[in-house]
Amino acid sequence: MPSFAAARSISNPDQIALRDHLQEFNWSDIDRILNRIANGVLALDPTPVRRVAIFAQNSAETLLAHLGGLIGGASTVPASFHLTAPELAYILEDSGSTVLFVGPETARTGLEAARLARIPLVIGWRCQPAEGVVHWNDWLDRASTQPPPLDHAPRANFMYTSGTTGRPKGTELPPTMFAGGATVEEHLERLARAPFALFGTHLVAGPLYHTGPLTGVRVLGGGKPVVVLPKFDAEAVLAAIDNYKVESSVLVPTHFIRLLALPEDIRKKYNTRSLKFVFHTGSACPVDVKRGMLDWWGPVLYEAYGATEVGTTCAISPYDWLKHPGSVGKPVPPFSVLVTDDQGRELPPGTEGRLYFRDSTGRGIVYHNDPAKSAAAHLAPGIFTLGEIGYVDSGGFVYITDRFSDMVVSGGVNIYPAESESVILRHPQVDDVACIGVPHPVMGEELKAIVVAADPGKPPPAQEIISFCKANLAHYKCPKSVDFVADLGRTAAGKVNKKKLKAPYWPESRSP
Repeated sequence: MPSFAAARSISNPDQIALRDHLQEFNWSDIDRILNRIANGVLALDPTPVRRVAIFAQNSAETLLAHLGGLIGGASTVPASFHLTAPELAYILEDSGSTVLFVGPETARTGLEAARLARIPLVIGWRCQPAEGVVHWNDWLDRASTQPPPLDHAPRANFMYTSGTTGRPKGTELPPTMFAGGATVEEHLERLARAPFALFGTHLVAGPLYHTGPLTGVRVLGGGKPVVVLPKFDAEAVLAAIDNYKVESSVLVPTHFIRLLALPEDIRKKYNTRSLKFVFHTGSACPVDVKRGMLDWWGPVLYEAYGATEVGTTCAISPYDWLKHPGSVGKPVPPFSVLVTDDQGRELPPGTEGRLYFRDSTGRGIVYHNDPAKSAAAHLAPGIFTLGEIGYVDSGGFVYITDRFSDMVVSGGVNIYPAESESVILRHPQVDDVACIGVPHPVMGEELKAIVVAADPGKPPPAQEIISFCKANLAHYKCPKSVDFVADLGRTAAGKVNKKKLKAPYWPESRSP
């Protein structure tokens, strides 16, 4: 029986299956490359749970490494290409990864992280020759092009999500996001029947270390063509939709804001009528932004609300959203919704409170090797929170109004202030600090540091604080601005009232 890619090459010999800004591959190319990746992964020293990490910017190779790893029975670990070497080394060690794939932009940092984590094999594409890096083409050339065995179990991605204690938390892609199957062969058959496989060419516009953009891996595995952009660029997205007749994609509200901000003549320059299924996730979408996109692209926007740890907990079609503007939809199986007061007592429909979800499977949120953090996310076994406040209307539609956690969502990316706070406190001219989310017109929120200077009469320059943080943390985790205060108002227990700190920065209508 031919592989899915070989079968596609027979039925669509001239179709381009995968392209990025530098190269394109037909289905015969994909079949040959995936066979080699899978066979190469299968030849690695076996571990109880084989994991391979991928630390690279968007490219065709990044996507192929993920899919080839899956076919080879590995759990791939996507790592943000913004990470510093120590941050990446922690993920490599915690996940038990035995191989690291890198691209030309990440090779130096990846090599240093691999050294710190004692990873024996680093494989890089389009990299300059460097000691310690095996070139992608050389590694592929050593592997067989014969179809690999597909009778082993498929393994889900192993994802990392930021933690309130300054360390990211590892979690396996949940069953709601993973096609499953007893074997890789069955898994690929399920991908071919998945919702995105019902449509034509898929566009990857976000970074391939997030759950949403990784949909592109599953779409290619389901036998449909994929276009990978190196990064999000509003006009480039429109051009790709027009040029390649894109039918599906996964975007976030920040992308919509940037698309709508394009000059009218640019927006009219490109034909987007091929679009049929655009999933958006990452954070709540402002009502006016979503209306603007629906007016432009038509009823093709389907919204998912959830998290990496659990997948989609609520979903809403464009048709239901137009009847219930602002809602993130109704819970989807196996989830049901529960709204409580601060004491955990259930509240009636229409009443704002803490938003929880009940997982009928009993799984809830599961963090790798950390039962304490897993338990902290739950009100009771199988009943978990994503840290937000909201209400449910009489029809069962869920609305998000606020968050009771410290998490800041900037451009669809979760940022936990504790990481920046722990770094900034090491600055010799800082006595105390709290980081909060403040409004941003495009990103939704951005991180601000509220600092108590060691010498109040001579505080350090704000940019010095930001640069100090960036030297020790990934840039997206660092504050974009700094304000100095005389006191943070800590309680006797050392706690800061962040709601009070945030209040001056937020309009009353968007009060934190």
